[in-house]
Amino acid sequence: MRRLVVSTMISLDGVMQAPGAPEEDPTGGFTLGGWTVNYWGDDMGDSMMGLDGKDRDLVLGRKTYEIFEAYWPYQPADNPIARSLNAARKYVASRTLKTVGWNNSTLLGDDVVASVAALKKESGNDLQIIGSSNLIQVLQAASLIDEYNVLTFPVVLGAGKRLFESGAKAQSLRLVSSKASGKGVLLNTYAPAGDVQSGSFAPPQPSSKEIERRAKMAREAR
Repeated sequence: MRRLVVSTMISLDGVMQAPGAPEEDPTGGFTLGGWTVNYWGDDMGDSMMGLDGKDRDLVLGRKTYEIFEAYWPYQPADNPIARSLNAARKYVASRTLKTVGWNNSTLLGDDVVASVAALKKESGNDLQIIGSSNLIQVLQAASLIDEYNVLTFPVVLGAGKRLFESGAKAQSLRLVSSKASGKGVLLNTYAPAGDVQSGSFAPPQPSSKEIERRAKMAREAR
């Protein structure tokens, strides 16, 4: 059984759109692409949290696949991230693509939930989602995601594609690990922890029997 891991960069208000460059994904009129660039430092390079795809099989949405396909095959061969992403097996979720040209790439079936569930049952590398915000929404709703590696940057973007969109399935998460970079980026790993448990800070109300008991004691004390 393989795990399905999400690794993503988000702003404080949960936006994950176009973290790497202004032209990366202007969908919806988004104009703040490249918002993570000034927060990277040497102390973050040691922990890519799955963003390099090393020793993982990638599961990508169409938009992220097209962005990666247009960039990573053309980077120098000694670039370690390019080397791992280019070598990784890639599964692509798309209703519009008919073929995929990046090496080791395969289109998933029309039922992406069933396709990913079947991949998880196979032996082999864990499955890694990078970017792919729409795909994350679908697989989160189907309870197929086993881990979230979330890099939270100290910036508010106000609008854009989010890690958890309105209508996301309610669930609890357990913090597995956490550290902060020198430039204020939080690198946290979470695992699903079941349903949301609600509660109240209000003092507990006595039962009817307890109220009756107190009333009786008060009468006897007169």
